[in-house]
Amino acid sequence: MISYSIFVVDDESSIRKGISMTLKKKYQIQTFETGETALAALEEDVPDLVLLDIGLPGMGGIEVLERIKSRHPQVIVIMITAYEDVNSVVTAMKNGARDYITKPIQMDSLEKIISNALETIRLRKQVQALQQRYLEENMPLFIGESRAIHEVMDFVDMVAKQPDVPVLILGETGTGKELIAEAVHYRSPHFRGPLVTVNCASIPKDLVESELFGYTRGAFSGARAKGKKGLVESAAQGTLFLDEVGDLSLPAQAKLLRFLEEGAFYKLGGTEKVHVNTRIISATNRDLDSMIANETFRKDLYFRLSVAQVEIPSLNERSDDIIPLALHFLHQYSEKYKKKLSGLAASAEKALALYSWSGNVRELKNLIQAVPWWPRGGSSRPRIWAWKRWSVGCFWRPTRILSGFRRSLRRDWICPHWKRPWRNIILKRLLSWLRITRPRQPGF
Repeated sequence: MISYSIFVVDDESSIRKGISMTLKKKYQIQTFETGETALAALEEDVPDLVLLDIGLPGMGGIEVLERIKSRHPQVIVIMITAYEDVNSVVTAMKNGARDYITKPIQMDSLEKIISNALETIRLRKQVQALQQRYLEENMPLFIGESRAIHEVMDFVDMVAKQPDVPVLILGETGTGKELIAEAVHYRSPHFRGPLVTVNCASIPKDLVESELFGYTRGAFSGARAKGKKGLVESAAQGTLFLDEVGDLSLPAQAKLLRFLEEGAFYKLGGTEKVHVNTRIISATNRDLDSMIANETFRKDLYFRLSVAQVEIPSLNERSDDIIPLALHFLHQYSEKYKKKLSGLAASAEKALALYSWSGNVRELKNLIQAVPWWPRGGSSRPRIWAWKRWSVGCFWRPTRILSGFRRSLRRDWICPHWKRPWRNIILKRLLSWLRITRPRQPGF
């Protein structure tokens, strides 16, 4: 059920009490004797509606109205006046008041005015509730405790509110650029529209134009009889995510630039402009500055794409997030595969923290996905091999000095004993460096 909050600002105690007694069963009511105290309360708690007396002592009602509307234009204000002063009422309406009521106040009339005024608030709150539910169901989950990832999410919250601003996401492979694009989309006013993802690297160069912008009937040999809608047009009223945009050819870059400048394009073989309203989010793991210097990426396109730009830090740069991410993925896959796993052993956490994550979050996720299938008592050879390779790699890969020892360890100890039972004491010690503990009680 939607709840509404109302501020009652009047210097007469009987008016405040009468309105409060009448409305408190339906609404959350706060009363104030002066405009100054009401404005101070507005800084802490913004109501849906304000009942405001014009003839307040000190700061007058008209001035209070102006300040409310300058700071919180979405708040509905209904003026209260002791007599129908036409000039004051007209001034109040010009400054943003929704309606007015005269004293003595007829409570039935007041309730009807408030109910009608709150109808717009109801619709807005329903949309907000719908968006929140949609976000909860579709929002990609971002796990992280580091300052870097919190700064990224602050950026997402800020830029998502402006659906006409192009966003460029930079970062290494596996850092979660697509998740950032999804987060921007689902937090934007276009969240109910489509999110169309295009992997620019996977489209053959000869087909980029037809895939992005579509084509008309008979545009080329083998074209569909009815033509084809392009991916850009499919993203209308939503978001178009161009992943690996650095892989676009120069001719395709020129076409994309024209669309960004005009908001319209010609289909392949077409003579009529197609106008599309969509947000453009692009991402790449390439060094676009170097590509611009080498003239393999258009400088003007870069400026168009990077109106808002964010770089996702690698997992090695936010080491505080490694264990929370690992535990999240472990919980996720243990539930998916119906495996009861209580968490990571201390040695496993140490190994994860020491490892150099060249594949970033994707590599960590893929590793943890295999964890529910690793044996406690041993059985099949592939499981033992995966476990052994990871346990040795975790501890020795970050330390270059010991890389030679690792190779000799594998050559002289692991390989000769490969066909023996895995309970061999040497292998047992190696494999126990990284292990998953079983729960002592049900649950994760």
